[in-house]
Amino acid sequence: MTESSSHMFDNRAIVIGAGLGGLAAAMRLGAKGYAVTVLDRLDRAGGRGSSIEQDGHRFDLGPTIVTVPQVFEKLWQDCGHRFHDDVDLRAIEPFYEIRWPDGTKFKAYGDTERMKAEVAKISPSDVAGYEKFLKDSHTRYVVGFEGMLTKPMHRLWETVKVLPLFAWLRADQSIYKLASKRVRDEKLRMALSFHPLFIGGDPTMVTSMYALVAHLEKEFGVHYAIGGVQAIADAMARVVRRQGGVVRQGAEADEILLEGQRARGVRLTTGETLEAPLVVSNADAGHTYDRLLRNHKRRRWTATKLGKKRWSMGLYVWYFGTKGTAEEWPDLGHHTILNGPRFKGLLRDIFIEGKLSDDMSLYIHRPAKTDPNVAPIGDDTFYVLSPVPHMGWKNAVDWQAEEPIYRKKVAAVLETVMPGFQDRISTELVFTPDTFRDRYLSPHGCGFSIEPRILQSAWFRPHNVSEEAEGLFLVGAGTHPGAGLPGVVSSAEVIAKLIPDAPVVDLQARVAAE
Repeated sequence: MTESSSHMFDNRAIVIGAGLGGLAAAMRLGAKGYAVTVLDRLDRAGGRGSSIEQDGHRFDLGPTIVTVPQVFEKLWQDCGHRFHDDVDLRAIEPFYEIRWPDGTKFKAYGDTERMKAEVAKISPSDVAGYEKFLKDSHTRYVVGFEGMLTKPMHRLWETVKVLPLFAWLRADQSIYKLASKRVRDEKLRMALSFHPLFIGGDPTMVTSMYALVAHLEKEFGVHYAIGGVQAIADAMARVVRRQGGVVRQGAEADEILLEGQRARGVRLTTGETLEAPLVVSNADAGHTYDRLLRNHKRRRWTATKLGKKRWSMGLYVWYFGTKGTAEEWPDLGHHTILNGPRFKGLLRDIFIEGKLSDDMSLYIHRPAKTDPNVAPIGDDTFYVLSPVPHMGWKNAVDWQAEEPIYRKKVAAVLETVMPGFQDRISTELVFTPDTFRDRYLSPHGCGFSIEPRILQSAWFRPHNVSEEAEGLFLVGAGTHPGAGLPGVVSSAEVIAKLIPDAPVVDLQARVAAE
């Protein structure tokens, strides 16, 4: 083998970021024969799906549920392993409970008849409309999920081809508007349309294609991994290592290095340089282009172009442990959503006005209901999330000053469902948009990168294949297909379809030639 041919078959690959998208990319590249090195600035794998252990409590920092386990099962299968050998996944029923200030409650189930009964409890006349919404959901699932999730969309023609279907499905209408066409009760409109908030989108603006989530829940269920999403990330890292790959924690990428218009490696913040002709960035697309490629002229994803995008909301998350409360608040399950007095008005404040409201909606995660290992025996671990504006607004919230004030407002709402909880708190920590900016290098401190509006989806999002450098690929929430566990894991399947298998190389011959 000559020196030139050995370089031709250089199978080294670098993945920036050990989030779920980056780990999935590393697994798929390892299965294709690449020698993969994963770089991550945190102390453990998982990115936004990682966890922190504090005073005997494990706090799952980001995503808490798995809605389409088949995505993980296929990933493991394509790498020659079985997902359920590595991860203990538990189905949750009901999926979650939604509550309103007037005492109304709505529980979500996989069974259609039980769901119709829940709808009837709130508005009997809307049951027929709910059945129509289920049909809407299934149709959008076939087009948007089965048809587009793992399909490369970096060529405009791929998006143009689906436009007639999108027009027929009125994808230009928001999911809230679709729900409003089907049911009259405002509470039910919220219950059928709020799901885009889980991936950073405003339900009154995000395309009605996201109605497909209702079908995903109904068909595939809602699950929780024992050990949290951290357990999934750790299992992914183990697969990478079994393939011969390397996962380096505490290693932060500072720059993607180019030779001409080709990727040639990565420089770390320590000054160390790693060479590889294939680089996959799981860093936010905004950070990838504005920071990691800062010394290179960009053709498409300039700072101006990214600056014009609408970004997802920020998140205020209060993590706390409570002493001796395992039997307290028995009607508070694993997942609870507390609606504030306004739905559309609050969304407008967050996504359009960029202002912090006095009222709020909260998502309460109580994992000890399913996983006793998250807290000491008899205790509880909680994660309470409030959507808030991101930091990119002109009059952005000063979270250093506002956080203790906002925490008291959140506590007042929580006291309505968890009376006396503040006296039982044994440990706590808080994440604000400042934390997301500093910990995850998220532009504007956003929780979910670029908002998934229709003109910020598919071809209109930063592409999985970068136009800025040959050999550079993107995965994760800021690229196609978008945020959420199924989306970020599927982004790795997209690039795997675009990257050829690495040829089998005789390493001894290569060393001799070099």
